[in-house]
Amino acid sequence: MADRDSLASRTLPFIKLSGGEGTPPNRPPSPLPSDLSAQERAQVRFEVKGNILITGGAGNLGLSAARALLEHGASGCSLWDLESTIRSSQPEILKLAQTFPKARVFAIAVDVTDAEAINEAIESVVKIGGPIRHLFCFAGIVGCHHALEMTEAQWKKILDVNTTGSFLCAQAIGKHIVGRKSNGSDAVTAEGEFTGNLIPSGGTITLIGSVSAHAVNFPQAQAAYNVSKSAVVALKSSLAAEWAVHGIRVNSISPGYMDTILNSGEGNIVEARKMWMSRNPMGRMGAVGELDGMCVLLASRAGSYINGADMVIDGGMSVF
Repeated sequence: MADRDSLASRTLPFIKLSGGEGTPPNRPPSPLPSDLSAQERAQVRFEVKGNILITGGAGNLGLSAARALLEHGASGCSLWDLESTIRSSQPEILKLAQTFPKARVFAIAVDVTDAEAINEAIESVVKIGGPIRHLFCFAGIVGCHHALEMTEAQWKKILDVNTTGSFLCAQAIGKHIVGRKSNGSDAVTAEGEFTGNLIPSGGTITLIGSVSAHAVNFPQAQAAYNVSKSAVVALKSSLAAEWAVHGIRVNSISPGYMDTILNSGEGNIVEARKMWMSRNPMGRMGAVGELDGMCVLLASRAGSYINGADMVIDGGMSVF
């Protein structure tokens, strides 16, 4: 009874919104200089500034996104993944580092469900490469189980990695960005430009949802995965509302079926793949690299007013 009575005297934590377009860190970007050529304007529009962190970064989709972000100017890239995945992807990681010798590219084994390990890894990343401005949460697992037969452990594992892991990483980077600002680590002129080698206030967080957040998949049974990705999309919206005041834009990308190792193999998955493609207006699965443009958009000047959005990239599958 005492607990119920205490509800009447509780204090609600209110969300604080930004103070207006003239208030940093959410002022619109300054107009591009008029003396730039068309090619230079295009380049600046999609330029990615600062360091990026990609969880699940040693997988096919994470590595492809890392390459694209580095191509567009990211000054460094930290790839987080399981130790086994980092080992198997070592040749690709080394090639990435060699392709961008001026950027700091390195991989760290991190369990995204362990808050302490996440914080320790962020400290290491900052010591090696400097402040982090962009987070992409590609880390995730797939689990297909009939709901009547699913164990408690199977349910919790999928939600722990996909949903809780995304939150813990986003929260840690959010604290890092807010702390960086409050510690005076950013130097911004009255015109909104940043000086020296310091990066501007704020940053971006991009969570990876799924078309599974929007519709039940067929033919495979995967209730826990669908719930975990629905929660990620809802999390994106909540964080976008809370953290915009700090200049942090939070969005999500919801891919359709991507042609990676997670959706390949022998057995009846061959039949499933045929069904997936037959129910898609474009008649195919997504190729590695087809999420890269959206990653660049969300981290660049071109996406400066995109906040709280879920970008569905599925070849039109979800229109049915």
